[in-house]
Amino acid sequence: MRQYEMVVILDPSVDERTVTETFEKLVQVIPNEGGTIDNVDIWGKRKFAYEIDKKVEGIYIVFTFTAKAETSQELDRRLGLNESVMRTKVMRLDAK
Repeated sequence: MRQYEMVVILDPSVDERTVTETFEKLVQVIPNEGGTIDNVDIWGKRKFAYEIDKKVEGIYIVFTFTAKAETSQELDRRLGLNESVMRTKVMRLDAK
């Protein structure tokens, strides 16, 4: 298993009170495939440097998780299919 860091930008129309529940539903594939979510940091609404999909802000979530490479790819695929997710970026963390 490898350790990853992921940044997810949600549509600003998602209610900020339900961001945690929305996030948990989105990343359910990680524990289902035997991985673990190590750390979750919800940054909240932030302004973009440029417009994305005609929007000027989004809700940022940064988290680290440990999973197989296939699980990471499946998570990225599922997030891409969700309409409330504007952007994602997955980075593999180097072993220390």
